[in-house]
Amino acid sequence: MAKLFFILIFMKNIQVYDPALCCPTGVCGPSVDPDLVRVSALIAKLKKDGHSVERYNLGQQPTEFITNSVVKTVLAEEGVECLPLIFIDGQLVSRGEYPDLSVWNGWLEDGSPEI
Repeated sequence: MAKLFFILIFMKNIQVYDPALCCPTGVCGPSVDPDLVRVSALIAKLKKDGHSVERYNLGQQPTEFITNSVVKTVLAEEGVECLPLIFIDGQLVSRGEYPDLSVWNGWLEDGSPEI
């Protein structure tokens, strides 16, 4: 029981609101986007480690961007340049960039997403 409690404390709910993308992996189109490749690998690792991760693409899931009041407000005030928006446990932690692994480790406290 103590192990389950420990795991539940460190599992995070993560939402990533991406700009309009042809695909989230970064390997489609004429050139590879290394940031998207890195983020896709990180998200796969986070899910494998038990974190809840939802990723929304503005071009494919626009409704998700208006149902979250914070996302809707930030988009209205700043435009699509604010994307990606990243939330952890309901708190907006990043806007306008895909942070590097050291930043993610700080957010997750336990340093689990080592790739």
